[in-house]
Amino acid sequence: MADHAGKKTVLTAGFAQIPKGTSLYEVSTMIGCVLIIDMDHDVICDASFTFVMDKTSEFLVALLIGKSVAGGMQEITQVVQERFLAPGQGAVLQAIRAAVERYHEKKM
Repeated sequence: MADHAGKKTVLTAGFAQIPKGTSLYEVSTMIGCVLIIDMDHDVICDASFTFVMDKTSEFLVALLIGKSVAGGMQEITQVVQERFLAPGQGAVLQAIRAAVERYHEKKM
């Protein structure tokens, strides 16, 4: 378990629907994304996803930790599109985007 006590962090969440007709939709209709963001540096410290298979979540978390959310979603979108080659990629990006947008709305 990560220790966030020494940092100024917030937890934000976003959700997206999985497209019908994909194998992932048969398991779950929604993807949830939780991000823990260091507010002093606008950097993702930790993350979690609502996938059934742990490896999927672990892989995505490893891609996101250390990524900046200061300038929007460009860096995150690029790395997910290049390295997460699975059904539901768009839904994953939408869930992350929703969490990042919620963070920016509350930070202002």
